[in-house]
Amino acid sequence: MEEKELLDQIVNGQVENTENEVEEKEVIPERLKIKKTNALTGEEVAYSDDLAAKWYVLHTFSGYENVAKENLETVIEKFNLQDRIFDVVIPMEDVVEEKNGKKVLVQRKAMPCYILVKMKYADDLWHNVTRTRGITGFVGPKGRPLALNEEEVMKLRLEKIKVETDLAVNDKIEVIDGPLNGMVGQVVAVNPEANLLTVNVEMFGRETSVDLQFNQVRKIN
Repeated sequence: MEEKELLDQIVNGQVENTENEVEEKEVIPERLKIKKTNALTGEEVAYSDDLAAKWYVLHTFSGYENVAKENLETVIEKFNLQDRIFDVVIPMEDVVEEKNGKKVLVQRKAMPCYILVKMKYADDLWHNVTRTRGITGFVGPKGRPLALNEEEVMKLRLEKIKVETDLAVNDKIEVIDGPLNGMVGQVVAVNPEANLLTVNVEMFGRETSVDLQFNQVRKIN
């Protein structure tokens, strides 16, 4: 299977657990390079300070998503990589499940065995990331990093985009995306900075407050 096709399937939730062979072949960007010593290996490596931060997918051992995230955050702090690795995310999704005969709204991992990392990647970070406990490697050609494109980043809602809205408190809305699709509710709070609404919906026989993104609802006149 082509690696780009695999990455597309992961983003679309079609692959739950895929082991990838990791080839420790480092990629040096063809840009103006800066010499820097890797704190983990002691090797002097080259990277470009003008690299753009991009999102990458990391494969983890089954059930080790939280461990991998925590360990990578420890590595970032230990080796002062805050200017290179900016965010580590375990993709989550809201789903409706039945527990003890009642339907409840719960969160679950949207991409089991994978975590997402926003970073300015260059070859000097290879060992720091791939040797982190719980991580088996990058998703990409022969285990080399393949950045998510803009469409994939938007689909996974990894970046906040300023969205204009005319929604206000007490407006009635209908949910048009997500597990609550089709439900009707009333806006009780608007957070323009986070592009979020707090909405009261009648769910499972009682009124429940939920947070929804602006593009997940439409106003009902």
